[in-house]
Amino acid sequence: MTDRVVLLVEDNRDDEELTRLAFTENHIVNKVVVARDGAEALDYLFARGAHAGRRPDQDPEVVLLDLNLPKLSGLDVLKAIRAAPSTALLPVVVLTSSKEQEDIMRSYQLGANAYVRKPVDFGEFADAVKQLGLFWFLLNRTPAQ
Repeated sequence: MTDRVVLLVEDNRDDEELTRLAFTENHIVNKVVVARDGAEALDYLFARGAHAGRRPDQDPEVVLLDLNLPKLSGLDVLKAIRAAPSTALLPVVVLTSSKEQEDIMRSYQLGANAYVRKPVDFGEFADAVKQLGLFWFLLNRTPAQ
């Protein structure tokens, strides 16, 4: 389904490009909206700042959230998402290079739906994105559906 939006919260342009390429290679044609820092992600989600007036049909189906972000960390973004009634049930997948147990534990404590470590190898990365796409866009159902 092409009308379902993915919010990719990623400050690294190389990782953004790898994610987009992996989506393309796996025929995941959802619209990808990129937020380059935590503050921009929250502005998009809550339709404020540069995203004021964003149409409700552009709400993301899932958020792919890096942890190491400028302005506001991924964990702070996750905390804000879970605190707001309008986004409390929004699926959030932490997609990060961190393999620190503390980051994994904290992500789940704050309400992450999944924690995926970015593989270094592109083939492995593309496969991980394929699995994410299959689950979150084809199998998973949210309360709003």
